[in-house]
Amino acid sequence: MKKVFCTIIVSALILITAFCFAEAEKKDTDSKPEFTLRKVNEQTVLYTIYRGPYENIGLAIGKLFALAGRNGLIPKGPLSCAYLNNPQLVSKEHYLTEIRIPVDKDALKLAGTLGEMTDVKTLPAIEIVVAKKPKGTTDPSPIYDRLYTWLYKNGYAEIDNPCEVFLSQAMSGNYEQMEAEIMIPVKKQLLKNNN
Repeated sequence: MKKVFCTIIVSALILITAFCFAEAEKKDTDSKPEFTLRKVNEQTVLYTIYRGPYENIGLAIGKLFALAGRNGLIPKGPLSCAYLNNPQLVSKEHYLTEIRIPVDKDALKLAGTLGEMTDVKTLPAIEIVVAKKPKGTTDPSPIYDRLYTWLYKNGYAEIDNPCEVFLSQAMSGNYEQMEAEIMIPVKKQLLKNNN
């Protein structure tokens, strides 16, 4: 009975969180993304490493939310995924994705106790360049291409793996229906003096 009650509570929290973020982010977006620079604050996340095709990631996301519920961790923001390797260089069975759920700093007490590929960590404050992935986009690669072109033309260097923060429809499992922000951690490149 207690297990059923916890499952109901976790499910309700997930749905409420998803609904709140979807409502907060309802905006019209055009097909050409705008690129912006933004500072992201330090953030504590519950995360797991998923290996396999992106289209099969739903089960791993569900398991991570269930783990959060079993440990009394309430999501403090939208789900995100960091892409740890280049899909153009490895087969889809070898894609590595870090699935992240923002949680309260108190969750750090669980660090090192959740399994081999699942843990809690603090991500540092960082500068990012951001592009919107509008709902209805099935292939984000043109957005990534334009984003990387903008990044290098404007004197920025990528300093970590790209990630996507899912603003709406994250629990649907339908990537085309998800609105997201594509984020790349960056730093301004120093110009060399050739004298």
